[in-house]
Amino acid sequence: MSRRDIGTDDPRVRVRPGKGSRPRTKKRPSFAHAEPGMVIAVDRGRFTVALGANRMVQAVKARALGRKGVIVGDRVGVEGDTSGTPDTLARIVTLEDRQTILRRSFDESEAGAREKLIVANATQILIVVAARDPEPKRGMIDRAIVAALDAKVTPLLAVTKTDLDSAQELIADYEAIGITVFALNRDLYEPAVPALALAETCSQTAPAPTVARGLVALQKQLTGEITVMLGHSGVGKSTLVNALVPGANRATGTVNEVTGKGRHTSTSAVALPVAAQGWLIDTPGVRSFGLAHVDAAGLLRGFPELYAIARDCPRGCTHGADSPDCLLDEHPELALRLASFRSLLTEIPPAY
Repeated sequence: MSRRDIGTDDPRVRVRPGKGSRPRTKKRPSFAHAEPGMVIAVDRGRFTVALGANRMVQAVKARALGRKGVIVGDRVGVEGDTSGTPDTLARIVTLEDRQTILRRSFDESEAGAREKLIVANATQILIVVAARDPEPKRGMIDRAIVAALDAKVTPLLAVTKTDLDSAQELIADYEAIGITVFALNRDLYEPAVPALALAETCSQTAPAPTVARGLVALQKQLTGEITVMLGHSGVGKSTLVNALVPGANRATGTVNEVTGKGRHTSTSAVALPVAAQGWLIDTPGVRSFGLAHVDAAGLLRGFPELYAIARDCPRGCTHGADSPDCLLDEHPELALRLASFRSLLTEIPPAY
C-alpha cells in the first residue's frame, strides 16, 4: 500500500487515516410503524404526546426531523417506548402537515415583524373577555378575529363576569356580525341575564343578540373540535377551563387593583380533553396580539360587514381614512368598527 504524501519525510509525524470513500446510503427509515398521536404540551425540549384517549407519553424530537419545530396541536408519529410508564422516553419521528396554524406577531426588529406560532390544527378559537374587571378591549377581540379568519379558524367569543355587567352592547355588536357569543356569570352554568330580558333592554338602534348562551351551550360547541382559548390575563380563562374540564385544576389569579391588569397563571399552552372527542387548549394570557403577518386584504376579511361593502369601492381604494370616495365612510352605523379597522390598518406592513 502506497504511503499518503503528507509533505514531510520526518518519521515522527503521525498521519491520521483518511476518510473512507464509500458513498452515503440513500436509504432512509420509513417509520412505517410509528404510533400516531397529538402533542398536548411542550416544556424545554420535552413533548407530551397523547396516544389514543387515555395514554400520554413523554418524548423528544428525533434527529430525522431536522430543524422542524413542534408545537401544541401537531399530529406526530412516535416510536420507542410508548408505554407511558414513568421515566420512559419516546421519540417523535414524523410530523404531519398542519391543517391550520394560528400565529401572532409579537415584536418589531430591524429584520421585520417576528412571528410566534401559537397552536397547530385548531378548528376554533375561543376569545375570552371579561364584562368588567378588567374592562373588555374591543381592539383585542378584533385582532383575534382577524387572526382566526386569516388562519381559517372559526372565531367564538366568551364574555365572563356578566353578573358584574351584562355587556349587552358588546354581545349585540359581535352577534350582529355573525360571531357566536357565550355570556357567562361567575357560577358559569347559567346566563347572567335571560335571553328575552337581554333582548328587551338593548337599544333600538343596536341589533339584539339572539340568545345569551351559557356553559352548557359552550360545552356542546366544543364537542369534536380543537379549540384554543385566548385572552388577556385576569379575564377568567383558568376558571372557565376548570369548569369545562373537571379535574384540570388550572391555577387561578386575581386582577391587580392598581393597574387593572390580570396576573399570569398559565405559563405555557396545554391541551386538555373536553366534551366528546374534543380538545381545549389553554394558552398563557397575552398582553398584545400583533397582526404584522396579515396583509391588508386579510385584515379586511376579518371585518365581514366592511368587506361586503368594500367590494364595491373604486379600484385601488385602500379604505384608509384618507381614501377618496371610499364607500365605508357612507355607513355611520359602522363607525366603531371602521375606526377599529383603520387603526389596525396602520400596523400592516406596506406591500411592495
